[in-house]
This record gives sequence, structure tokens and C-alpha cells, in this order.
Amino acid sequence: MREIVIPLPGNHRFGKHIPADSLLRNADFRRFWLSSILAQFGAQVTLLALPICAVLLLHATPAQMGILAAFESLPFLLFGLPSGVLLDRSRRLPIIMGSDLMVATALATVPLAWWMDMLTVHWLYAVGFVIGAGHVVGGSAEQVFLTFLVGRSGLVDAQSKFASTESAARVLGPGMAGGLIQLLGAPVAILCNVAGFIVSLLNLRRIRAREPQPPATHTHPLRDIREGLAFVWNAPLLRTLAWVSACWHLLFYGYTALHVLFATRVLGMDAGTMGMANMLGGLGVLAAALLVKPLSRRLGTGGGILVGLCVSAFGFMLVPAIPASLFGSAALTVAAYAVVVFWIDCGATLFFVPYIALRQRVTPDAVLGRMVATMRALTVATAPLGALLAGALGEGFGVRTGLGCIAGGALLLAAGGVFGTRLKDAKE
Repeated sequence: MREIVIPLPGNHRFGKHIPADSLLRNADFRRFWLSSILAQFGAQVTLLALPICAVLLLHATPAQMGILAAFESLPFLLFGLPSGVLLDRSRRLPIIMGSDLMVATALATVPLAWWMDMLTVHWLYAVGFVIGAGHVVGGSAEQVFLTFLVGRSGLVDAQSKFASTESAARVLGPGMAGGLIQLLGAPVAILCNVAGFIVSLLNLRRIRAREPQPPATHTHPLRDIREGLAFVWNAPLLRTLAWVSACWHLLFYGYTALHVLFATRVLGMDAGTMGMANMLGGLGVLAAALLVKPLSRRLGTGGGILVGLCVSAFGFMLVPAIPASLFGSAALTVAAYAVVVFWIDCGATLFFVPYIALRQRVTPDAVLGRMVATMRALTVATAPLGALLAGALGEGFGVRTGLGCIAGGALLLAAGGVFGTRLKDAKE
């Protein structure tokens, strides 16, 4: 199957090719991959520990959980577009390291504030905002830097390797996180993630590859932002990917705002049980990592994206149907919750691996940083709204009802993606 390529102007600094069988022989790729593994395992701790701090230690309401999720995603809206200008004017590795240091510092304040009896929900709002800001800049820089390391033709293979190790993190990480939280408490568990960041930073310093400094420019940053927006708007494929991903993030951040409340207060799970149930999500990521390349070969990149969209939508639709006691058994309820997490995580990976690879392939180097940042800003701009709406629905009508509204939106999105777009025609 041929790859769809939109003819675009510009040079191709990042066009070098590292054959798939050479990726693991590239020391810099191995170092970058190792830091990614540390980040993925650490993220599993924080993803569970931070909302557990809010729900169990600070007794947060559904509305407050929605605000927390909104603060975590708000930086994508505020800083997403300016970060694209920064990425196209700077080397990316220092940006990655600076962002990781900022996130680690913010996380370290949580156990410190807890030990000093100063931790509040508002403190967590601030920490979530800083973490989100670090992910906006650092996450975009990682995508561009990976393209520099492996070339465009190596992106799917590299992303598949990243997804494979993410699956290991998703299999082992939640159980580890749940055990740490159950044994040591959520604040101390977060401190373990801080230690992982320190090791990752020391490892990133050993990367020898040095990107060329982007050419100096005297254009105003606002002009660069406009050019990034115009590039995405004028590329029909990127425009389609943007609105589909924006709707997905609206739903996902609504789910993020409510799922810990649902698991703990509605289904009656403790932190350890929830962590063990979430381990099955790692198997979903692993299944997706194994399926993504054959799916792309058979259905094309666009077809693979649609499969992922439908699978994750099915998972969203199953969540509110989980009873508090399935056939009178709490164990069966936990198993049902784990199966649903499997579907959501599998679908998300099937959606985003080809999605990221496709948008990178059709973008010239001169605007690659701005494209990544623009797409991330546009697609996650809906996340704060999704989190706030879900929190309000959970507060006013109950957590299960809020998740039911997300389920309805997921059904509409899957139908719109399949029948309202031409993504299925985007083939390699």
C-alpha cells in the first residue's frame, strides 16, 4: 500500500533513515527509550496517586475532580501554540530535560506539603497545572526529537517499541503504584516517581547526538503561530485528524475526572485493588502494540486510526454499565472494571500510534515543531471543557450518569469518524 504524501515545500533535515533492525543498535535511541520507560512507569504512579490524594486524603467532590483534571489539561490550551515556536527555534533535548526537571520539582512538593500538613485540593490544582505545562512543551519536544533520531520512515517501528514498553509499564505499573500507595501512602508513592525523573535526567545527559541549531529567524512569534495554524488548516488530512482527536480528548478527560471516584466510591475499590485492576490495561496496550503494524498494512494508517477510535469508544460505553456488585460478587465487579480498562487502553494505543506517525510523515521539517504543538494545542484544547462538564454532571446527577453521558458521546464520535471522514482512504 502506498503512503499518502501531501506535496509540501521545505527541506528535510530530519529525513535520515535508520533501518528498523538498526534501532536497537543505536546507543542514543536506547538511552532515549530508557528514559521513556522510566517516565512511563513513573506516570503510572502519579496517574493513580495524585487523584487518590484528592479523593481519599482530601475528600474531593466530583466537581473538584473535574477542576483538577481541567487544570492538568489547561496548559495545552495556554501554551501549546507558543511552544511550537520554541521548538522550531531551539534544540529539543534541552527542552525535554528542562520540562522533566520542572515536573519532578512540582511532584516533590506534594509529599512535602503533606508532611507539613499544608496539602489542599488547591495545592493539587497548582501541581496539576505545572505537570501539564511540562507535558505540553516536553511531550511535543520528545515527538520531534524522536523524528530526528530515527527519521520519518522509522517512526512507526520506533513508536511500536515505545508502545511495547508502555504495555509493560501498564501491566506492572498500576499494581506497583497501588501497592506503594497501600503500603506507604500516596504522597510517598509520588516521591518514588521523583526519583525516577532524576535517573532519567542523568541518562538523557549521556545522549551524544546533537541536533543542528535551527536557523535564526527574526520573524515575530505571532507570525510563526499563525503559520502553524494555517498549515494545519490548509492540510485536509491534518484538519480531520485534529477534530477527531479533539473530540476524543473531550471524552477522555471527562472519563479521567470521574473514573477514580467511580472505582472507589461507587464500586468500592481500595487503592491496591484499583491498581491491580488497572494492570489489565497494560495488556490492552501490549495487544495494540502487536496489532498496530499488521492493521496499518491491511487497512492503511487511516483505517488503523478508525479501528482504535471504535475500540476505545466501546470501552467508554461499557464503563457506566459496570454494576456495584456483578452477580452479587465484588470480585466479578473488579474483573469487569479491568476488562473495560483493557478496551480503553487498547483502543487509545491503536488510535494514537498511527495518528502520530501519519501527521509526522506529511509535515516538512521547517514547520514540524509548530505542527506538533499546534495539533496538540487544538486537540487537547477541549480537555478542560470535558473535565469540567463531567465534574458538573457527576456533582449534579451522580458519577454514573456523568459517565453515561461520556458513553453517548463516544458512540457519536465513532460513528462520525467512520462515516463522516475519509480517514479510511489514508493508506500507506
